[in-house]
Amino acid sequence: MKSLNATVLKVSGLRGKWNHNSILGITDKETVKLDFDHVSFKFVRYWSRRAMKHFRLGGFIILKSSEHNYHVVFNRKVSWDENMRIVGWVCLWTKYRRLTEWLIMQLIKKGSTLRVSPKRDKPSPRIVYRYGRQDGQIEEFLKFRRVVRNIMRGFSEVEVGGVGEQTVMVENV
Repeated sequence: MKSLNATVLKVSGLRGKWNHNSILGITDKETVKLDFDHVSFKFVRYWSRRAMKHFRLGGFIILKSSEHNYHVVFNRKVSWDENMRIVGWVCLWTKYRRLTEWLIMQLIKKGSTLRVSPKRDKPSPRIVYRYGRQDGQIEEFLKFRRVVRNIMRGFSEVEVGGVGEQTVMVENV
């Protein structure tokens, strides 16, 4: 497995400053991600399997971000163009407006983001389903998720090897 390139060397000064006005997410261009809001788990699982098989994405995980809201992360590394083509394909076939709106925001930012921290009254997303291989982009996503959890726990210094195009995003609400 090829690891990502850059390194997050030091994050300091977060102890005592973490609050629920900040939302942490993971953004990159090479991991296919989907954000389904207000849908059933069966709907998410069906479309995740269908996309995985159609585009040979190897595997996926589903994270429950809140009641009837789910995130999906696929395993195979792809280019930004292929990533957006896959998400666009899912948008067209599902005809799901909220996913299409999410796609548009990712295109504007030129990177796709999924939340990994609590958000107001919503807990951090948790894994509720795994399917297929988990040794590529899923593994990298989960590494970053652990870094974010460590930051939220108040570590004053976090060192991680092999971090490339993926970044930890902080948005103030």
